[in-house]
Amino acid sequence: MRIASLQPSVTLTLNALGRLDTLCAHTKYCVEALPELAARKLPIIADSWTTTTDEITAVAPDLVIASVPYRLESLAAILKTGFPVLALAPHTLSDVLQDTRLIARQVDRSAEAQGMIEAFEHAVADFESATNNLPRQTVYCEEWGKPLIHSQPWIAELIGACGGTFVGTPGIQTTPETIAAFDPDILLFAWCGAGDRVPLDRVVVQRGWQHLTAVRNRRVYCIPDEYLNTPAIPSLTQGLAHLASAIHPQHFPEPSRLVTLGTTV
Repeated sequence: MRIASLQPSVTLTLNALGRLDTLCAHTKYCVEALPELAARKLPIIADSWTTTTDEITAVAPDLVIASVPYRLESLAAILKTGFPVLALAPHTLSDVLQDTRLIARQVDRSAEAQGMIEAFEHAVADFESATNNLPRQTVYCEEWGKPLIHSQPWIAELIGACGGTFVGTPGIQTTPETIAAFDPDILLFAWCGAGDRVPLDRVVVQRGWQHLTAVRNRRVYCIPDEYLNTPAIPSLTQGLAHLASAIHPQHFPEPSRLVTLGTTV
């Protein structure tokens, strides 16, 4: 089996299943998510958003595994290659777990996948139990800043498991004024492709949010986007820990990559 992975979520799942040996090509973002992949010196191809027919054809995979986000043009390019394609489009945590099973079936690792899924479900349940009797915190979580876009449904579920109440509708656009009217307890930012480099202080000032409860209480955080926006069990497990610390810092230790508001605004 020769697999071309078009998203880090696919590569991270293959790694957790012990089947990186099936990869014949991957994206540069896969290397960022899994630096040890660079030693394999496999062909680098574009992701599900920008890939082309020619570059997939050049690596001649037995299977292409793609995942969100897509463009119509890139999806058409993938299908035009004629190679078998597993196109994933998760929205919820249940979808992420089912995608794990689908990937595992391609590489004969179904039992291992079930073990991963059960461990993740137990982790989620543990956070739910630990925060069940704590005060609920309202949380605005942002996937993108221009325009403002709420984070995805699976992130809303993780926030709920960590004792938070997701503000707004997952995955849709919003405005600074709308969020200001909500006046959430916590502001979280995980911009796609930005890692942990969201300029929190500048965002607050540009949007005129200095008066918000979250800002006055210093409850403004950046979580590395790969921990929330990469729909795979290994990354979302990290996301759980970061969310729990941001929402209930007095009960959960602060992870090393949780970035807080820097200077006084």
